[in-house]
Amino acid sequence: MTLTATQISFEDYLTHNDGTDNRYELVDGKLVLMNPPIIQHFLIAKLIEQVLDAEIKRLQLSWLVFREAGVRTGANKSRLTDVCVVTIGQARELLDQSAVFQSPPLLIVEIVSPDSIKRDYRYKRSEYAALEVLEYWIIDPLEAKVTVLSLEEGLYEEGVYTGDQQIRSQIFPEQTLTVEQVFAAGELGGSEGMEDEG
Repeated sequence: MTLTATQISFEDYLTHNDGTDNRYELVDGKLVLMNPPIIQHFLIAKLIEQVLDAEIKRLQLSWLVFREAGVRTGANKSRLTDVCVVTIGQARELLDQSAVFQSPPLLIVEIVSPDSIKRDYRYKRSEYAALEVLEYWIIDPLEAKVTVLSLEEGLYEEGVYTGDQQIRSQIFPEQTLTVEQVFAAGELGGSEGMEDEG
């Protein structure tokens, strides 16, 4: 993780281009370089996106799932999400702009990597709660668990799931994804019922 020395505004962050494909978060006015994710990370994010897309389609909701979209969490702070769910209205506001949402997504999913433990469990948790993101999933391959944080009166109530337990979501109460299925996808093991899609 690399910090830049110069301070920049949120508005400058939206148009920042250093001529590379590097991806940055904005933390207190400083650009923080994000390391490229490992394959396991991409596979888990893809499964989550597919499952949530299928549930949105089944329920005919006016919601969209995005991977690697940004979310503004402060005056000079913006985070990159692994997966987020927003309304079509929120997406429409950004049609011709950088994909950084300034209103809270319905759901954010972060996948923990060795260099993001503190960021995902501590910093993003407090920032997403302050932003009033209704639900925040922390998928942790290092600990083989999924933590679901549901906003209740401004604070997150925590549920932790492991093994063959279903991930309980207030945003998607009928989805049946298990923790095992999530981590099997990350090991290229696939998951039951997902092979036939596409």
